[in-house]
Amino acid sequence: MSRFTLNPLNQRRWQNFKQNRRGYISLWIFSILFVVTLLAEGVSNDKPLLVWFDGEPYFPTFVTYPETTFGGEFELAMDYRQDYAKELIEPKGWMIWPPIQYSYDTINYARIAPAAPSLENWLGTDDQGRDVLARVIYGFRISVLFGLALTLFSTIIGVAVGALQGFYGGKVDLFGQRFIEIWSGMPNLYLLIILSSFVEPGFWWLLGIMLLFQWMTLVDVVRAEFLRGRNLEYVRAARALGMSDARLMFNHILPNAMIATVTFMPFILTGAITTLTSLDFLGFGLPAGSPSLGELIAQGKNNLQAPWLGIAAFMVMSIMLTLLVFIGEACRDALDPRKYYAG
Repeated sequence: MSRFTLNPLNQRRWQNFKQNRRGYISLWIFSILFVVTLLAEGVSNDKPLLVWFDGEPYFPTFVTYPETTFGGEFELAMDYRQDYAKELIEPKGWMIWPPIQYSYDTINYARIAPAAPSLENWLGTDDQGRDVLARVIYGFRISVLFGLALTLFSTIIGVAVGALQGFYGGKVDLFGQRFIEIWSGMPNLYLLIILSSFVEPGFWWLLGIMLLFQWMTLVDVVRAEFLRGRNLEYVRAARALGMSDARLMFNHILPNAMIATVTFMPFILTGAITTLTSLDFLGFGLPAGSPSLGELIAQGKNNLQAPWLGIAAFMVMSIMLTLLVFIGEACRDALDPRKYYAG
């Protein structure tokens, strides 16, 4: 079985990326942070990772158990943070908790909200008594997932539209450009505000609305690459041999156009995350109660006596966006033709 290896050109690009130490280290840091937040339920949760009771294992993180499972009287879901739960379980077993014993919506009733950072709540609590660190972890995850989804779908649509315009030109390009000019002039924020009065915003709803406008980001870049590529000699030769338009577009021109596309993608991701944060800050983003960095920034603005709220959200956003910008700069340098054709 042969080992997978990159072709020489891609190896050269990867080496160029690694030479940008700032971007390479940023990629590792961002990847580690994202993986940790993907496993947020195992890092920050108000339920134990494992309960060993009466000789059998239970996994409350994945399964909701009633009190009767552990000898209680009611069929209600077990609240493992209560002393009552400990009294039922500890005589016949034990529990393993995650490092942070709060989920993003767990309220600490023992402290007056908003509470300052302490050993119990490392970054304090918000104005509703919810652990700030837990909300930051879950908010980081939902922000990146939203940004990745929006970047992926907008890239697919933008590349497809730009490819059609650039490859066929003529009336296709003319009418396509006029449509984009009109559509890009639509006040998307006002449209979002109007629609919010009819439909409760959600993750997929916001993604669909933002996708209506975000796909135009890459159209001009891909269109320019296809306008240039369709006149290259090898493309003309392939057309003369009777190759179909689809094969010409996807096999011969698109690979070159994707170089510019990949360069832009980290910056598109940055813009998508910033957009979601801004909408949450204004109150037109995710539903109330969702773990959101924008909502946490808004709480910091409304609770100046609790500076840890704004500082925590600001630091997380700054680190996230800085890492993505460094990664984008490294991608741009690695894909620069002057570098991988030099020497």
